[in-house]
Amino acid sequence: MSKMIATRDAYGEALVELGAENGNVVVLDADLSGSTKTSGFAKNFPERFFNMGIAEANMIGTAAGLAAAGKVPFASTFAIFAVGRAWEQVRQSVAYPKANVKIVATHSGVTVGEDGGSHQSVEDIAIMRAVPNMTVIVPADGVETKLAIRAAAAYNGPVYVRLGRNKVPTLFDEQHDFAIGKGYQLRDGSDLTYVTTGLMTAQAVAAAELLAAQGVSARVVHIATIKPLDEELIIAAARETGAIVTAEEHSIVGGLGGAVSELLCERCPVPVKRVGVQDRFGTSGKAEELVKYFGLTAENLVEAAKEVLAKK
Repeated sequence: MSKMIATRDAYGEALVELGAENGNVVVLDADLSGSTKTSGFAKNFPERFFNMGIAEANMIGTAAGLAAAGKVPFASTFAIFAVGRAWEQVRQSVAYPKANVKIVATHSGVTVGEDGGSHQSVEDIAIMRAVPNMTVIVPADGVETKLAIRAAAAYNGPVYVRLGRNKVPTLFDEQHDFAIGKGYQLRDGSDLTYVTTGLMTAQAVAAAELLAAQGVSARVVHIATIKPLDEELIIAAARETGAIVTAEEHSIVGGLGGAVSELLCERCPVPVKRVGVQDRFGTSGKAEELVKYFGLTAENLVEAAKEVLAKK
């Protein structure tokens, strides 16, 4: 079995490594450093760590100021607060002037668990994708998270990175060729393509294996960067397999499924089935229960594949 690690834990490790390499890297947190895993950076580089308290809007504004002064700020809190409470500052102070701020949000999606619908952000990809100048990244595992954080630090401009609370399987090795705006084919197939992001990529790989046993050949394309989207990879998959199933731990409205549907509607119309949260709020429960409750399992992806294949 592959190693299990939470993407937020990998983020904490990456920050410590970056902090040792680059004196301009600074980290801000909204009184959640133990949960977002920025506490490691705070311990190692206390003079470059700022606990802004429960004041997310102020944190984003301060991060923009630090960026204007030549620093490389990473600002972290839960996704529901980073995109919700700080929305105006994200738009006006970071995205509008193209400030070099990295917003890394943890505890996204329904796998936040028992905190319930008020804290389960299922809208954040859609919101951030709609903001001009914003790059949106959703890593699949710990390895990709560390590479994405390094890429974000090297990139000049606003970046939103969406991370999770729970441990997820490791799909990539250290030689993974991560690049902003680039998708990755994890498995070839000829009958349909799963286009996935975040923790749903592992579910898609499992679904492809289940389908193979039934004589169905499913390709798996992982999209780590929701914006800018790897349009050519997705269009090629649509042309070659003729059917697409998108999968994300996010609302089907405006997220990866929306982005893929918009692209294919204009450039390569094929049957598309969106798997995700069906335009509703989350609810309280254990993470593994909620994945089943919201239809985000490999078995659900198999059923989605059969549905879209019937439309070819």
